[in-house]
Amino acid sequence: MKRTDQSYVIGVDFGTDSVRSVIIDAGDGKEVAAALFYYPRWKDGLYCNPEENRFRQHPLDYLEGLEYTIGDCLKQAGPAVAKSVKGIAVDTTGSTPVAVDRQGVPLALLPGFEENPNAMFVLWKDHTATLEASQINAHAATHTPNYLQFVGGIYSSEWFWAKLLHVLRADEAVAKSCYSWVEHCDWIPFVLTGGNDVHALKRGVCAAGHKSLWATEFGGLPPNDFFSSLDTRLDGFTARLFDRTYTSAEPAGYLGKRWAEKWGLSTDVVVGIGAFDCHMGAVGGQIEPYYLSKVMGTSTCDMLVAPVDEMKGKLVRGICGQVPGSIIPGMMGMEAGQSAFGDAYAWYKTLLSWPLQQLHTSSLIDVATAAALRNEISDRMIAQLSNEAARLPLDASDELAVDWLNGRRTPDANQLLTAAVSGMNLGTGAPHLFKALVEGTCFGAKAITDRFVEEGIPVKGLIGLGGVAKKSPYIMQVMADVMNMPIRIHKTEQTCAIGAAMFAATVAGLYPTVEEAMYAMGQGFDTTYHPDPSRSSVYAKRYLQYKQLGTFLEARNN
Repeated sequence: MKRTDQSYVIGVDFGTDSVRSVIIDAGDGKEVAAALFYYPRWKDGLYCNPEENRFRQHPLDYLEGLEYTIGDCLKQAGPAVAKSVKGIAVDTTGSTPVAVDRQGVPLALLPGFEENPNAMFVLWKDHTATLEASQINAHAATHTPNYLQFVGGIYSSEWFWAKLLHVLRADEAVAKSCYSWVEHCDWIPFVLTGGNDVHALKRGVCAAGHKSLWATEFGGLPPNDFFSSLDTRLDGFTARLFDRTYTSAEPAGYLGKRWAEKWGLSTDVVVGIGAFDCHMGAVGGQIEPYYLSKVMGTSTCDMLVAPVDEMKGKLVRGICGQVPGSIIPGMMGMEAGQSAFGDAYAWYKTLLSWPLQQLHTSSLIDVATAAALRNEISDRMIAQLSNEAARLPLDASDELAVDWLNGRRTPDANQLLTAAVSGMNLGTGAPHLFKALVEGTCFGAKAITDRFVEEGIPVKGLIGLGGVAKKSPYIMQVMADVMNMPIRIHKTEQTCAIGAAMFAATVAGLYPTVEEAMYAMGQGFDTTYHPDPSRSSVYAKRYLQYKQLGTFLEARNN
């Protein structure tokens, strides 16, 4: 039921490169104001080393972005709207944890750790913990019960415990000062509510269940001796973490006085429990039971919900977990995804742009002209490649790519795997390789859908969300052809921020359930891509080739 009173909510979406905040009319879901902030330290490449797969983010990037975007939104909207803001909810990337002291302060905000990457947030795409993930997997195989059963049976280097263990091993100073370990999505609500005791920090079931091995069947986290017998550095950590979790439909608390005064808001504003961007994005994109909601950005997160009672006895192998209430309370939330999607296209764009980056060294062109030329070509490159790739004929013997440029997330996590392209010759041009990359990422998406079906979970349709879904008709048509099923594209590109706003409306009591908030505030769909049967039949053959090449790469890796 739609509301007629004037109430507003704020949704905050922390992405890989930036944070976006929106003010949404809780009655109809319409956007009132929006603001974007690019992380300055991240933009400058600080604290990262791609050659080592190390990607860290400074908490100041998050705090400065939070302050600026909400402040700018409220400035745009005006004081009348500010007086009627009822709730705030936040989503972030994940698993993106950080070492904190007993007060819940990230170590990078303390003297002596300001420039230490190990004291910063370990971004979701950081793969420095592949050894630790491998050891966790081997260790879990010797224990009963199987503590990996609800995370697809394989623990990933992208997740909570592997990253914690790696940091403790890599940096003695951080290890000595690290009292606890906190996900980004749990830390921001803690900050907004003025938290100063990490034991009072409320942890969301989303991060806890999918990345931290928390499950009601275990009575919470696995016991201390499971971790201490893996490495003595983990001894005692469970006691400094959490024994209770909350859904994102529950409040973390009320807006702290400092933030309320800074933004001109009331301390009666309710702050919701945080969650991962893909989970709230699926809600913003109006997820339905058994429809795979694909949040497509730098990576993909594929979300599927099903009634809990229909999931009894079913465990899906090789995904990123199945957790009751992690997406919608009362529903089983299942997560999968690809470690590189938009990142694969960005890599190719960077590769092709290398000669352009050298223009400034040429005596034939001045610096300003070189910069303008680089920017113009770079901005148009993906669109032009897409147009040319779409014109190419489709044949089973075309160039073939496997999409593991950042390892494989699902099915069956293995971040040590690498990508490959086969079938090239002297006639292979840039559009041909781009076409192969697009098809490879879509084949990777099909492998995920196939795994759900093989495990007894039907996939009735696809929902496309995020920047790639909105901006790339060619990629979406290939996706429909490869999957051989329609894909609906949601109207708004900002489904994660909108989803956060829907949760904010729920925790503020404006709607009794997330489903009602989603129904009232959802913006619907504007495009559907339907498969071309003639192309789908060719892609079915190429998909088998993709799997064969992937099998070869795995054997080579081992």
